[in-house]
Amino acid sequence: MEDYNPEQTEVKILNELSKLAEKSSLIKPELYSKYAVKRGLRDLDGKGVLVGLTEIGEVHSYILDEGGKIPIPVPGRLIYRGYDIVDLVKGFTVDDRFGFEEAAYLLLFGQLPDPNSQKDFQQLLASYQRLPEDFARDMILKAPSKDIMNTLARSVLALYSFDDNPDDTSMLNVLKQCLQLIACFPSLAVYGYQAFSHYHGNQSLYIHSPQADLSIAENILSMLRPDSQYTKLEATLLDLALVLHAEHGGGNNSSFVTHVVTSTGTDTYSAMAAAIGSLKGPRHGGANIKVVQMFEDIKDKLKNWEDDEEIERYLTQLLTKDAFDRSGLIYGIGHAVYSISDPRAVILKEYVAQLAREKGLEDEFKLYTNVERLAPQVIGKFNKMYKGVSANVDFYSGFVYRMLNIPVEMFTPIFAIARIVGWSAHRIEEIVNAGKIIRPAYKSVAPRREYLKMIER
Repeated sequence: MEDYNPEQTEVKILNELSKLAEKSSLIKPELYSKYAVKRGLRDLDGKGVLVGLTEIGEVHSYILDEGGKIPIPVPGRLIYRGYDIVDLVKGFTVDDRFGFEEAAYLLLFGQLPDPNSQKDFQQLLASYQRLPEDFARDMILKAPSKDIMNTLARSVLALYSFDDNPDDTSMLNVLKQCLQLIACFPSLAVYGYQAFSHYHGNQSLYIHSPQADLSIAENILSMLRPDSQYTKLEATLLDLALVLHAEHGGGNNSSFVTHVVTSTGTDTYSAMAAAIGSLKGPRHGGANIKVVQMFEDIKDKLKNWEDDEEIERYLTQLLTKDAFDRSGLIYGIGHAVYSISDPRAVILKEYVAQLAREKGLEDEFKLYTNVERLAPQVIGKFNKMYKGVSANVDFYSGFVYRMLNIPVEMFTPIFAIARIVGWSAHRIEEIVNAGKIIRPAYKSVAPRREYLKMIER
């Protein structure tokens, strides 16, 4: 009789069950067309299915023809509460101010703050920065995770236990909870990274407290770096990245998740943890990591970064699944909504050039611009149904974070630090409008079967 090995038995059973689960879950692709199912809640022409109304953010990428049916692509626009993101960015950069807190006020309260309102708002956020006593030690340092987004989600759920009234969904209470989360997200994310770096990377442990007189962008850099030092341009560029990532309409996956979960009547912490889980997905918040990794491969494979033909050959190899991760994708090029241009990428690119000069990385920046210029042409030759693509915000944001010496593990958490503002605005909007629980329909296509007794199977 062979020795019984529980681990081998477990593996064998799981393998069999895994195949069974996969087989039983497979739906014939033609059924989606037969029943006109809009997979991903998108029409065949790429337009999103209308599932709600919002006044918070708008993503504009096309106009309709004279018949009102055929979408005609136009340069992308991102609008916060009626204000074009280009005008918003120009407003605070011309005044040489940080803009994320101003954008947060606008998204949450629907209007631009005057100087007194802005001051009161920033002081309120500063008062909410510090975590509960011993929270960092007990909830973050004692259970370090290899993924900071998981640390962030777990920390948000843990904060429920420190709230005296966590399930109260009145406007006053939800607003306070949201502002507290906006204020403490930088600490939760940075401390989560420091714990990872120390316990999983054998690096020195640095825990810096947030400073009330610093902006959120400055505090991120101050808490992340061992010496807490940063330049004005570095903080300005990180602040700009936060502004551009704060909101992207109600249809983006994590904001829609916020609406869905909020519609059940659950607490703020559960809703935000769900949104974090959505953003963690590589199809949503992790794309800029892939861009950076792709460019590392490009730099390694190309002999001449300025040779258009050599760049085109490599990009073609990406599309034919013969280069990098063999996914068939040129990461950072193309977007689910934008086609002609992503306004966030256009804005970010101008400031990336400045930081590249400061960091002595002008040659690498030029490589980015060459790929941005050539990729749509290569895709156009490769895809017969080509309608036009452009660089998206992820194309440059990863390069920005790398120039800021921000570790790759923090790329998506920084996205979350920005997007918690949009999530908060959407949660409030869902509560105020008292909509029904969001429950779309799924059609069952399983055949009917008669039950068989165990002995007959």
